Amino acid sequence: MGSPGVVDRRRFLRSGALAGAALAAGSSGCGSALDPGAAVRAAPGAQAGTAPEQASVPGPGAPPEPFDFAEVSIGDLAASMASGERTARSVTQAYLARIAQIDRQGPTLRSVIETNPDALDIAAALDRERAEGRVRSPLHGVPVLVKDNIDTADRMTTTAGSLALAGSVPVEDSHVAERLREAGVVLLGKANLSEWANFRSTRSSSGWSARGGQCRNPYALDRNPCGSSSGSGAAVSANLAAAAIGTETDGSIVCPSTANGIVGIKPTVGLVSRAGIVPISETQDTAGPMARSVRDAALLLGAIAGPDPRDPATAPGETRGVSDYTPFLDADGLRGARIGIQRSVFGFHEAVDRLMEAAIAVLRDRGAVIVDPIDLA
Repeated sequence: MGSPGVVDRRRFLRSGALAGAALAAGSSGCGSALDPGAAVRAAPGAQAGTAPEQASVPGPGAPPEPFDFAEVSIGDLAASMASGERTARSVTQAYLARIAQIDRQGPTLRSVIETNPDALDIAAALDRERAEGRVRSPLHGVPVLVKDNIDTADRMTTTAGSLALAGSVPVEDSHVAERLREAGVVLLGKANLSEWANFRSTRSSSGWSARGGQCRNPYALDRNPCGSSSGSGAAVSANLAAAAIGTETDGSIVCPSTANGIVGIKPTVGLVSRAGIVPISETQDTAGPMARSVRDAALLLGAIAGPDPRDPATAPGETRGVSDYTPFLDADGLRGARIGIQRSVFGFHEAVDRLMEAAIAVLRDRGAVIVDPIDLA
């Protein structure tokens, strides 16, 4: 596994329980939220900061997952459900089991505040629709997490991670949740976040909330998962859902996406309705997709974008009518683009330098014009 608190990404993806049985049983105590050794060695049930109302999910003794979680895409899931190889219910069951195995125990990522107690029933209903020839969208039957500041009118609460709103059940869906349901998405659960979307305090820890505890970065348990959409980022990176929805005022989608090695998009304000989302700024807030690939993020963006009479910023206009962003994906999009390399940030960490050089080589191979070096001083 490497040094304490550092997760081998590929091993993490291949296994159902990242820590392994020996490590999981190695200690009956659980250290502080940022003690990586204690987190990895913690015995099942010893996690701190876990909300008591979390829905029950299959434990580590559940049957093996019906598919390989390693970077499975929304397209892969859709194809497997269309062919009958998998069902929405079996996929949902597998994600719930994985949440139980590595989010609630083992490494205890704490990226999910609560799971949807009706997720399996919703998935089964979507399977029946598919069997009858009704497929709502490319997201039909795909399990997705939403950040815990996004209203869902179901048996889940919406609290922004705060005990002040514990037990709060919205009377109507946010427009985002409504659009996801219309697309046939299985709302799998609520993702942890920096409490109040980082509006609680300027000194609070990224990814910490009173309800969810300290969310951890799957790559290195003692490193910052960034926020405020920390749980959305960590859960997608750890393959606890096919994708997730985050929200951003300033950096709250793109920062955790960067820190957790996934793709995040902050849409232009007005592209996605803000109705039913716990607010910070009327002029900057927006929800957006967080996924493991650009294509998956584009699919999810198309599902949640659209006008909403509850949010005047979404009034129909030239940029509001797109429901499918995948046609804009261009494999040659980098060709001719001038990209500068700021060499002053190199030379501090050999492994990081190697990754940067490899990334530059990929950009050059894709047709980008590399300007090396540049000086921004």
